[in-house]
Amino acid sequence: MSREEREELKAKLTRLVQPLIEERGMELVQLEYTAGRKGHLCIYIDKPGGVTIADCEAVSREISGLLDAYDPIPQSYILEVSSPGVERPLNRESDFQRFRGEMVKVYTREPVNGKSYFGARLLGAGEGFVELLPEKGEKVRIALENIKKAHLWYRP
Repeated sequence: MSREEREELKAKLTRLVQPLIEERGMELVQLEYTAGRKGHLCIYIDKPGGVTIADCEAVSREISGLLDAYDPIPQSYILEVSSPGVERPLNRESDFQRFRGEMVKVYTREPVNGKSYFGARLLGAGEGFVELLPEKGEKVRIALENIKKAHLWYRP
């Protein structure tokens, strides 16, 4: 399966499962699909206060039935529904707004002020930008489109 086909399948799967997840008061954080002899579909869900094992089990049962009915994946696969964990990915502007004040790790596609990695406090987000206060240094503003990967930074 080509990268383009995999991305198209992920978009189709997202359209199928997202309404079901949202109807239960949760959000689809991320959907990952790995093709192969035995494919793997991992769906990360969250809600304010966090998801429980019971939430994951219930959503897994419902998604399994939905996927069985529509059969969008042309091969056998393993379905996993999980919490995003303490280092939850930040994918949308709304994620950055929700976790304002938290410590985050942000990796950029193109360097900003000579850096492509920031361990920082998230000051806010809006109008297509994220504002960070690095542990060492001054405030930095990063365009959302320049963010390659971002997640909460768990520091016990």
